[in-house]
Amino acid sequence: MTDIWTVKAALDWTVGYLEGKGDENPRLSAEWLLSEACGLSRIELYVNFDRPLSMDERDKLRGFVTRRGRGEPLQYITGEAAFRHITVKVRPGVLIPRPETEVLVSEALALLPPAKKRVALDSTIDAWEGDVIIAAEAAAAEAAQAEESEDPEALRRSKQAIDDYLNGQGGEGGSNGSSPTACAKQRPLLVADICTGSGCIACSIAYERPDARLIATDISPKAVSLAKENAHDLGLSDRVRVEQCDLGAGVPAAALGRLDLVVSNPPYVPMAVLAEIPREVADFEPALALDGGADGNDILRRLLPWTMTALRPGGGFAFELHETRLAQAADLARQAGFAHVRIVDDLAGRPRVLTARKPV
Repeated sequence: MTDIWTVKAALDWTVGYLEGKGDENPRLSAEWLLSEACGLSRIELYVNFDRPLSMDERDKLRGFVTRRGRGEPLQYITGEAAFRHITVKVRPGVLIPRPETEVLVSEALALLPPAKKRVALDSTIDAWEGDVIIAAEAAAAEAAQAEESEDPEALRRSKQAIDDYLNGQGGEGGSNGSSPTACAKQRPLLVADICTGSGCIACSIAYERPDARLIATDISPKAVSLAKENAHDLGLSDRVRVEQCDLGAGVPAAALGRLDLVVSNPPYVPMAVLAEIPREVADFEPALALDGGADGNDILRRLLPWTMTALRPGGGFAFELHETRLAQAADLARQAGFAHVRIVDDLAGRPRVLTARKPV
């Protein structure tokens, strides 16, 4: 290259370099990397072709191009990924959000009841809208203590308290300890996002449904840390709680049987397919988030019975699964007792999402 690196010269050189490294879409990759190095949008690149790059920008670009030439995903290099209406941070060790997962979120949202018209908040409603999951956990602890004391009446009262709270009977005043205003307010929707990864699913649902409270779980400490960071940065920490655990083990026992929705993008790649996935995925993304066992449905088999227990009657689930295993997955859901089982195609027309409801 010449001594003066203009945007156009840098773009042309990067395209040629990445093409020689086997990048499937070298121009798109070059635009992403140059945009990140220069702090310009991809459109701004094309109206600033003659703009010279500073030495700092040149150094950044060299580093980015070297990493991309080794096959590292663009999202890990830039540190973020757009997902529906939000942008989330991504980093090595956590699965990168995919476009097909946006379809999963659409189907999950469709399973929720329509959003009610917002009511002007007052102190009574503010109190009623407190952290439902924390309240459920407190009630569960109280129930556990009552169970240990072998006091059946105390156990009954503690369970009744959380039932009343989750069904809009909490607060002060009224014959049942509730105010008419609070009772008229729709209770928060309770959603569990299992195997949350970056938290993109939980954060999207919380962003698009302000009436939802979510608990997001993952077994990976890296994923849990990143999901918490994304929820915080998006201003959703008050409604998205993240727990490190195996599948739904971190969901409070008192909330089981009361969830409106369970959503999951679990590890689902069949073992035989793992050997054939692109190098960009195999070499850089975590196998823990991909490996679905011999037929790809190992996690699903564990998830279905828990989901049946966790959902309220009429509640629904939406799971993203491997395109070759959806028919088998649908059969497993029916065998587990679910109704209204559906298979939904992704943006490329391939089977991708399984939805169903718990019978009423």
